[in-house]
This record gives sequence, structure tokens and C-alpha cells, in this order.
Amino acid sequence: MNRRAVGLLAAVVVALTVAAAPAAAAAPAAGAEALTSPSDPFYRYDGNRPLSEYRPGDVLKKRTLDYHVLGIPTPVKAVQLLYRSTDAQGRPSANVTTVVRSHLGDGSKAVSYQSFYDSLDPEDGPSRAIAGGLSLGGVIPHAEALVMGPLLLKGYDLVIPDTEGQTAEFAAGPAYGTNTLDSIRASTRADGTGLHAGTRFGLFGYSGGAIATNWAAALAPQYAPEVNRQLVGFAEGGLLVAPAHNLRYVDGSLVWNGVIPMALIGLARSYGIDIEPYLSDQGRKVFGELEHGSITDALGHYPGMTWKDLVRPEYKDPNSIPAFVAAVNKVNLGQASTPAVPGFIGQGNAGWLEGTFASAQGIGAGDAVMVAGDVRALARQYCATGNRAITYEQYDLLSHNGAMPYWAPRAMAWLDARFAGRTAPTSCGLIPAGNSLEPERPAVVAH
Repeated sequence: MNRRAVGLLAAVVVALTVAAAPAAAAAPAAGAEALTSPSDPFYRYDGNRPLSEYRPGDVLKKRTLDYHVLGIPTPVKAVQLLYRSTDAQGRPSANVTTVVRSHLGDGSKAVSYQSFYDSLDPEDGPSRAIAGGLSLGGVIPHAEALVMGPLLLKGYDLVIPDTEGQTAEFAAGPAYGTNTLDSIRASTRADGTGLHAGTRFGLFGYSGGAIATNWAAALAPQYAPEVNRQLVGFAEGGLLVAPAHNLRYVDGSLVWNGVIPMALIGLARSYGIDIEPYLSDQGRKVFGELEHGSITDALGHYPGMTWKDLVRPEYKDPNSIPAFVAAVNKVNLGQASTPAVPGFIGQGNAGWLEGTFASAQGIGAGDAVMVAGDVRALARQYCATGNRAITYEQYDLLSHNGAMPYWAPRAMAWLDARFAGRTAPTSCGLIPAGNSLEPERPAVVAH
């Protein structure tokens, strides 16, 4: 391990330890270290009652263990919960979340932190990393401890859901949202977390974490109205809005085009779609390589690859695949409800810095993977449909990865102000026009 990596690890451990050690010392210790594996029984619901008999958010299992960073245990204790949730198709599911107490907190305020671990392998989820699991895709949740540490130092308890669920439903935004909302429910129902029905929550997430954050905010009034009443706001950056646009935006790019097969695999898995009949020989090869891969396996591995390379010639237009059209319309945030709580949205717009140079008609530029025009359109839509407590910031000189460290402290400060009860500012009336967020329409297949 090089000196920089050692320094990073030390900083993370110190931040977590200083932030939570006193509360951790009071927490009951686990019977043994819980290094996760595919056979770890904690992640499986094995009760006698059908999952459908439980309420969303009901706790099914609980354990307390050491918080690990890169496989190294810290003095911090984390409570992990298996809870009942709902998958992308509306079926009962079981998922895991992690609760970390702050010794400066009193249970009155918490942040639901949605990780950007983007993966098709459930072993890369944040709960596995926290429990000691080590995987290449799981490195991201370890690095995110640098963001979570300052939140603990501010007195916020943390709730960290596995947003993609235990089947890694990558890119299925509605499932991200229900997993997040039911994670909050579970954290307030479980004994020993210090959280309760009176705890106020902020939603916080970047990139893949922003998907979960926005869908949770949008679904909360109908799916979890009691959670919605506990929310003070949502803060997000680098947001996926209309995935069909994103796939066209990154098509043929140098780095981010690997998300095309990742998203197709994730949507096919989430909605029970057989995508194989549409694939070319190259497509089958790439899909096989990424079936259980993470974003670390996709970025920069297929420079210049296009949609047309992945599919048979008659499907060169994505909208010629009916199942594709149906799936991307289900995960289009522009078709979801408007959140009822204030929001802070940051979006980069210098995608060329990360090798995305295209500017397809009707889509425009973005941060290399997320489309700025889509995010502007969504923010404007929220303003026009009754939520004027929306702040939108566009970072024209920052790309996707570059925008995150600039966005994060601004998002934290915005959330601090919401917890303090200050009136949320607004960008409504100042946000430039964006793209159409209308549903995709099927195209005729040319034989």
C-alpha cells in the first residue's frame, strides 16, 4: 500500500473513530467478526412467515459489528438491519441497511446517506464493505467514509442503505427509492439505533446515490407518508433523470460508455426482461463480462464502443426494442411525482474532461455521464408543479468526478440550514431551459 493510500485510510479511520467512538463503546459487541461472503446467512430472509405479511420497513434481523475500512476494523460500532422492502416490480423483498451513531447526536437528526457504489454484484454494497468485505467494486463505499465522517462530527446519525437491494437492481430508480425509504423506517423501528418516529432526516447522495435520493423524495408522499413528514430535504448531485438520454449521450465515449451494458443488464434483471435475443456477438461477450461487474469494471474498458456494436443490426435504434422502451420509461424521473420537501441539486457540465464529447440532438452536454439538460428540466418541472424550494447549481467547468468534491460541502451546508429550520432558498425562475422528459416512443423494427 503506497503512502497516499495509507494516509487516506488513516484519515478515514480517525474521522470515524473521533466521530462515533463514545457511542460505539456503549453499543453491544457482535459475537464474532462478520466478514461477509456469498453464503452469509444474514442477507437471506429465512423466516417462516411470508415476506408479504410484514409491513415495508419491518425489521427481520439485526446485528452489531465493527465498522471496517478496507477490511480493517475500527472502534466504531455499526448496527445492521435486514428489513422488508419492495423491489422494482412491486414485490416484497428483503434488504439491508447500516446505522452508525454519532456521539455528538441525541437521535433527533440523521442523514440517510445513499452510496454511489454502482454495481451489478450485491457483494459490492456498502453493508458488505462496512462488515469487512473486500471487493474491487466495494472500494467505493470505503472511500465514502471520508464524506460520512464529517456528518458524524456534526452530530448526525447515519443510515446507509444498500440502495440497489440484494439482487443489485442497478439503474432501477424506483427500487432504489423504496429501499431507501424502508431503510429509514427500519432504522426508527429497531431497538438500539437511537432513532425514532420523531427523528428528522435529510437525504444525501451523489451519482448512483442521487438516483436513490431523488426517487426516495419523489415516492415518499405516497409510499411512505410518515417518512415524508420526517424529511427536512434532499441534497443530490450528478443525477440520472432519463436513462434513455444518458445512453445516447455516452454512446461511443472513451470512458463512460461501459454504463450502457451495465444499465441494460440492471434493467433487464429488475424488470424480468430477456435481452439476449437482441444482442450481437460482441454484445453477448460484453454482457457476459459485466453480468456481475461494478462501475470499476466498466469505466474505460470499452473506449469507443457504441450501442450498435452491442446489438443486432435491426435493433440499431434502441427504441425498436419494446422491452427497452417500457423499462426506461419506468425509470424516468420526469414521469415521477414532485417531491414535497426542499431540494438542492448540483450538476457538472464539462463532460469533455472525462472523454465524453458528443452532444446528441435533443440531449446536449453533461458531466460525461449525466445530462445537464435533463437535470435542469427536472428542477424546472419541480418548480412548476408546486415545489419552489429548489436550489439548482450547474458547474460548467467540472465533470462528473470533479464536481463531487465541490458539491459535497455545499450540499452539507444546505442540509445544515434545513435542520436549523431556515427557509430553503430557491432557484425557480433562474434555471435555464432543459430537455423534454416525455416518455420514449417505440420505433418500427426494420427487417
